[in-house]
Amino acid sequence: MRKTYKFRIYPTKSQQKQMERSLEICRQVYNRTLAERKTAYEERGETLSKYTLNKLLPEWKKENPDYKEVFSQTLQEVQERVDLAFKHFFRRIRSGEKPGYPRFKGKGWYDSFTYPQMGFKLDRNLLYLSKIGNVRVKVHQEVEGDIKRIIVRRSAYKKWYVSIITECEDIEIPEQTMEQVVGIDVGLSSFATLSDGTTIPNPRFFRLEEKELAKAQRKLSKAPKGSYEHKKAIRIVQRVHERIANKRYNFIHQLSRQLVDEYSFIVFEDLSIKNMLKNHCLAKSIADAAWNMLITATRYKAESAGSLVAFVNPANTSKMCSRCGLLVDKKLADRTHKCNSCGLVLDRDHNAAINILRLGLQSVGIKSVEAHAL
Repeated sequence: MRKTYKFRIYPTKSQQKQMERSLEICRQVYNRTLAERKTAYEERGETLSKYTLNKLLPEWKKENPDYKEVFSQTLQEVQERVDLAFKHFFRRIRSGEKPGYPRFKGKGWYDSFTYPQMGFKLDRNLLYLSKIGNVRVKVHQEVEGDIKRIIVRRSAYKKWYVSIITECEDIEIPEQTMEQVVGIDVGLSSFATLSDGTTIPNPRFFRLEEKELAKAQRKLSKAPKGSYEHKKAIRIVQRVHERIANKRYNFIHQLSRQLVDEYSFIVFEDLSIKNMLKNHCLAKSIADAAWNMLITATRYKAESAGSLVAFVNPANTSKMCSRCGLLVDKKLADRTHKCNSCGLVLDRDHNAAINILRLGLQSVGIKSVEAHAL
């Protein structure tokens, strides 16, 4: 099984300069690779594979000795990214989506480079990177398994991070006991409501920072392009965006860890968030909530913790009465479920979470929440 660890790294000024240089060279190789593929197809009707393009790198290094400043496998991985971009392009064409032809990368628009197999070594709080040297890294948790891949990334605010991908032996997953089960209804009024009635408030990280972000963007729009004030304003805007992302990331990972530690069976709705974002009235709030990030984080944590995550059809989970099964029509503004048949009065999201849990239990052979409780 594979695990990924993300740590902050602290390069010296000279190392940072070399890392910036590596990013620029990778950008140039990316654009040149893309140009080679584009020209070969337009002029000769030929599709160049990544292996054919890899063989061109030695000649490119002779033409441009600066390319030797970057580890050889790192440049090969750049060409693999181009190949992957074309694979996604053709996949979108086949599926009828808007294809989006791979684009050339402008200056400053390439922010990571990879050591795919070798050229690195982690020794406590020092990370050796070929062509760069020993970089100080803040290792805040033990790295398990053999390191297979290293990705160095520069954030928008010029901070540096490393993602370490390791491969370790498959863990022995304990037998599912179904002792602690939960259905989760994600929403906007509350971030999530659990089937036991627990409500997790919506932190609304973007909304809380929206005024400050708008203020920073106004200063950016007024500053003359190319001036010191313009560069300073860009950094302020980037800093606000990064602060929002960091808060959201921390919140999601703490919550997903709590869910996995407390429950052995977790059920979510199988939401089509991409389609939900087409609602222009709610798109900003839905994106801010980051439900998909919670689901993804919970699912991969559950794999290594021996918990099970299930997904159910979201149709009518809010309308159906969790006690008698009658469908009760509601508007989005109606926050309370009131059933005229059995008299159940319950918070709308709590009612939906119970239905989600019931459907999840049925998917594994347990007919109802009550049957599980017995």
